[in-house]
Amino acid sequence: MAFSRALASSVVLVFLLFSFSEAREILVGGKTDAWKIPSESVSLNRWAEAARFQIGDTLVWKYDANKDSVLRVTKEAYSSCNVSSPIAEYKDGNSKIVLDRSGPFYFISGANGHCEKGQKLIVVVLSPRSRFISFSPAPSPAEIEGPAVAPTSTATSLKGGLMVVLGSLVGMFLF
Repeated sequence: MAFSRALASSVVLVFLLFSFSEAREILVGGKTDAWKIPSESVSLNRWAEAARFQIGDTLVWKYDANKDSVLRVTKEAYSSCNVSSPIAEYKDGNSKIVLDRSGPFYFISGANGHCEKGQKLIVVVLSPRSRFISFSPAPSPAEIEGPAVAPTSTATSLKGGLMVVLGSLVGMFLF
């Protein structure tokens, strides 16, 4: 009985450790023909806002390489649809881009006039700590009116609770 409980605990522990760090390949827009000039009701940015991207994930674009390309650009080039000096250019029709850091990534179409018609995408990659718990940063002192009050957060109690659970699982396995 004790052995089967220890085995079950170790399986759960291994699952927890590996399930939180698995990188994924994500098809842009969720379908093969998503990289195109959008219709009024379709927006790749709405799709991206609903997704959670992690460091190590790979975005996959599927498109006709004879008619289009993907440009990774700066925020300024994204806003102005400037295709003249991209950070990187992808034009093979099956482009795979690894999200190697947290923060925003900006992409536009390299086809003439497509960006101006809305064929562009912003992807925001979560920082490693926000994978488990999402909370807002503390306001700057200039934003606070009145006496400073220490913020309350469930982040500490959740982290502590996770540590207790993991410690209990390891303890059951070892004893």
